[in-house]
Order: sequence, then structure tokens, then C-alpha cells
Amino acid sequence: MVEDDSKITAPSWTFLTNHAHVLLCLAKNPSERIRDIAVEVGITERAVQRIIGELEADGYLKHHRDGRRNVYQVFSHKPLRHAIEKHREVHDLIRLINK
Repeated sequence: MVEDDSKITAPSWTFLTNHAHVLLCLAKNPSERIRDIAVEVGITERAVQRIIGELEADGYLKHHRDGRRNVYQVFSHKPLRHAIEKHREVHDLIRLINK
């Protein structure tokens, strides 16, 4: 029997947080628009803005303007935040996902 792809829905949970997803998007494309990140991650533009603000406040991101766009710099040598993962750095996560 062939499965109907139209009935496939987004998973109710994922192994990585939206913060990780936004950070991975910006590591891959530092000038990606908030609108495009929101579509890729599956959250609202406002949620992306909030997450970017939190990542910047905690020193994981910095941005500068290039014309009408923001360009983000990911600080990949910062440690991951949870006690279980704090022995790893952001670049370890990026490398794992981008293989």
C-alpha cells in the first residue's frame, strides 16, 4: 500500500530547540532574512526576533547592518548551555548537523 504524503504532518517535538534551529540557520546563511528563518524553522517571525535577541544578549550572536539587511556573526566557540552538553561548543553542534 502506498502512503499518502498529504497526511504527513510536522512532528509535535524535535530533538533540537528553536534556538538551535535559528542559530543553525544563521551559521549556514549569516544574512538570511527573519521571514525565511521563520518559514524554515516553522515558527513566527516574532519568535525568530525574540530568539535572535536572546542569542545576542547571551553572546552567541552579533549583527551588523549591510544596506537594508542584517548580517549575523555566530560565536561558535561559546559552550552549549545545558549541564549535559556544556562540555561541547556551538561549532560542535554546527558540524554535527551540517555533515
